[in-house]
Amino acid sequence: MLKVWGRSTSSNVQKVVWLCDEIGLPFERIDAGGKFGRVNEPEYRAMNPNGRVPTIVDGDFVLWESNTICRYLAAKHGATSVYPAPLQARADTERWMDWASTTLGPALHQAFWGLIRTPAAQQDPAAIRASAEGAAAALSIVDARLADRPFLCGDALTLGDIAVGVHAYRWLHLPFDRVDYVRPAVPNLRRWHDQLAARPPYRKWVMIEIV
Repeated sequence: MLKVWGRSTSSNVQKVVWLCDEIGLPFERIDAGGKFGRVNEPEYRAMNPNGRVPTIVDGDFVLWESNTICRYLAAKHGATSVYPAPLQARADTERWMDWASTTLGPALHQAFWGLIRTPAAQQDPAAIRASAEGAAAALSIVDARLADRPFLCGDALTLGDIAVGVHAYRWLHLPFDRVDYVRPAVPNLRRWHDQLAARPPYRKWVMIEIV
């Protein structure tokens, strides 16, 4: 059985297990990272020299990097519903995956880290608000994209929605009221999120307490 190493609260792990659940792929998830440790142990570093999560073990094949893992699993199991075969449709899907990692995720990082991982006395409200605003600017691109389609790449959920969705959930649910930040209106994004929230795999793996 496929093994997925990584704690369930990691957004990068969530992408992988959400995908597995969407396509009906059985897996065993093994806690690693954060309070669970393990990632600095020699056995784990032998699998993933970065000491990060997720890492998958698929038979005798070991792979890290969450977007690459998602592409590999979808391709291996013929999940063309989430990873289209036509070249341009596939590139469109991959574009949103990479954008989530290079633009949206980094923009949101300081807000997440500041509100969730930093003691209240040490939080920097200005930095948190700046991060929230940066993420909002990125998500305005998503909101515009969704104006004329139900999902990022058309009529069906793809890996692009999965990669963006884990970050969008955090932005929509982080306690920004603590730093007097008010999210701008993003009606298309919220409608899209409601569609994701109707999917059992999303509710199970992403709609959890942000820690």
